[in-house]
Amino acid sequence: MSDSPRGETSPFVPATVLLVLIAAAAGLFAGSYTYAMANPTPHSIPTAVIRGYAEPAARRFVDGMEEALGASLKLRTYADRAAALRAVDEQEVFAVVEAPAGGRALTLDVSGASGATVAQLLAEAAAKVGRATDTPVVVRDLNPLQKGDPRGLAIFYISLAAVIIGFVGAIQLSVHAKALNPLERIAFIVASAVLGGFTIAAVVDWWLKALKLPFVESWFILALTMFTSGMVFTMFNTLIGRWAMLPTWGLMVLLGNPSSGGAVSWPLLPSPLGTIGRWLPPGASVNAQHTAVYFRGHQHAFPFLVLAGWALVSCAVFVIWRERHPGGRPALPVPEA
Repeated sequence: MSDSPRGETSPFVPATVLLVLIAAAAGLFAGSYTYAMANPTPHSIPTAVIRGYAEPAARRFVDGMEEALGASLKLRTYADRAAALRAVDEQEVFAVVEAPAGGRALTLDVSGASGATVAQLLAEAAAKVGRATDTPVVVRDLNPLQKGDPRGLAIFYISLAAVIIGFVGAIQLSVHAKALNPLERIAFIVASAVLGGFTIAAVVDWWLKALKLPFVESWFILALTMFTSGMVFTMFNTLIGRWAMLPTWGLMVLLGNPSSGGAVSWPLLPSPLGTIGRWLPPGASVNAQHTAVYFRGHQHAFPFLVLAGWALVSCAVFVIWRERHPGGRPALPVPEA
């Protein structure tokens, strides 16, 4: 029977629905991360070339690299080395190829901080291509990763923590502080984001010493990420009630984190993920944090606009349709004169 004697829905119905959803979520979780990260493959790698590559050695090297990588180096010509290095700092290119005249060794400058996986792939391919084409190649790392983070994953981990704790905290508020009114709920999400962002930054920098952070900027990025993540859940909770965890998990974890570029640099991600990820909160958080840590003075507005945009839209939906939110408390009656 589907109904109890009191006319209430059987508890087995939602339990069965949850059973199916949990099983599907497990498969999707494993599939999304495996698809994005298990076998990173280069597609198009922006690469600076100083004064073109008129030298025969440079042409042989670039052609050999494209064949070895099974992808194209998206070449951009710069007049001098200083201009090429500025492009690296602005994260417009991932490497610099320079072939000095006179038969001297060709140089390939990679940037580990721009993407550890891309730098490693380029360095390994350059050694093989140099031997195959009989071209002397010197590989250098312009921006090595910090010693406490040799694989460049710490930024991904702290951003992941901010995303997940952000919406988990909002979930706990919806369960244990259900009576909060809209402005009170937003205020507590802000407070938890500020405190949580500080704690993440302090643990990683001051305690573990895994990363030397520009503390205030990193704290702000983590707090904005946590607030945005919490408000995204609150928005979905307003729109669809108790099933809000499903779209939140799908957007932030199944799609957002694998496409963020934190664990695998975007030139190695499947093309759709590399494009979509920059417009989602996890990708914006990773991009802003990555620039703050390794490319100080070259911060971009775009990731902050993405985070702020998601936060503002979520707040607007929550406030406009606050009557639909399962929380809150009734207004006190106005006493009669």
